[in-house]
Amino acid sequence: MTQGQSLTRPTAVLDELTRTLKTEPRRHALVKFVAILRGNFDHYNWVGIYLVSGGKLVLEAYAGDGETEHTVIPIGQGICGYAAKVGETVFVPDVSQDPRYLMCFPSTQSEIVVPIRGKDGIIGEIDIDSDRLAAFSRADEEFLEAAAKELANHLER
Repeated sequence: MTQGQSLTRPTAVLDELTRTLKTEPRRHALVKFVAILRGNFDHYNWVGIYLVSGGKLVLEAYAGDGETEHTVIPIGQGICGYAAKVGETVFVPDVSQDPRYLMCFPSTQSEIVVPIRGKDGIIGEIDIDSDRLAAFSRADEEFLEAAAKELANHLER
């Protein structure tokens, strides 16, 4: 296990996410999806799913202690918009050092954004904030990219 991960095995969490996506209606599935991610990793302080709509990212579900004012983000703006534009996972180990960062919470110190890739391009993304510096690792990236694939399958059914 990498620093910051709980003792939960990522494969077990991925199995739980997949089951949720297969058994729940879309809206409930997204809400449960973010809650499962936040609840199983102690360094995931805020978890959101944004979906692409009309050239913008629209917040569809989140799990965290607070609401963000960034419920709609233009593609290309901020870290989320940048990740959607380039179609690649973006790690930011220290958000205070990245001029693209759009502050949601004063406590956030690092962020990872993982695009959700559909058949015809980026259809959304998973956005996770942490209250720890450099909280995310390659293991988080691999796990979240696998989760994003499952999510893409669900969204495109």
